[in-house]
Amino acid sequence: MIKSNNLKEKYNFLVEKLTQQFADGEELNLDGIIYLVGVQELGQGHREFKKDEKVNLMHIAICKLLEPYGYYEFDFFDNDGWPHYKILTELPNLKAGEQTVLMKDAIVSYFDAIGYLE
Repeated sequence: MIKSNNLKEKYNFLVEKLTQQFADGEELNLDGIIYLVGVQELGQGHREFKKDEKVNLMHIAICKLLEPYGYYEFDFFDNDGWPHYKILTELPNLKAGEQTVLMKDAIVSYFDAIGYLE
């Protein structure tokens, strides 16, 4: 586990660890990590996803990542096992850099909560 309160250091540590585990030499970017969270949250294991399913996986991940911040709340699983969320609060208008910081913080918190950073 990285012993730091610095978001940048924690995020870089996480990227390195995820890249080693899931990427073939190419560093995972923010979208790639969000996709991995979506796959994890869907819980159907590794399989091929169609293009529209990949978009839905990204949506699932964003909802799950921002749930602790009060933006979304889990609602139900559909008949195919896909989770659905409802919007609690509209996301604020953030600049691109602010959006990135929010998502990185949410990602670090998510992986910390599931014990992956240990």
